[in-house]
Amino acid sequence: VQLQAYGGGLVQPGGSPRLSCATSGHTFSSHVMGWFRQAPGKEREFVAAIRWGRASTYYADSVKGRFTISKDNAKKTVYLQMNSLEPEDTAVYYCAKANALSTLPREYRDWGQGTQVTVSS
Repeated sequence: VQLQAYGGGLVQPGGSPRLSCATSGHTFSSHVMGWFRQAPGKEREFVAAIRWGRASTYYADSVKGRFTISKDNAKKTVYLQMNSLEPEDTAVYYCAKANALSTLPREYRDWGQGTQVTVSS
């Protein structure tokens, strides 16, 4: 399974970029796609997750109400719509796949290469 995340870049505070994560290989309804982020000097942290087979979504408290995770099963692509960005959202954003829902990076087996999001005026 290969994951490729893209859509990052330099964004002004309050901006609303959308990240995409294209997947290849087999996916099953039980699989979970997650977004994580890692800021310089900090540990990788959970952002959001969604199940391939259901519309169930999960968010970290820090992004709840501002970020939306969604998927297009036909395109095998997962999206992260980010709204009202703040400088604290600056990080490398990664997409990853797990066999079951988890907020722990170690539970995700497959990872994309990451895409930098920098929030600055």
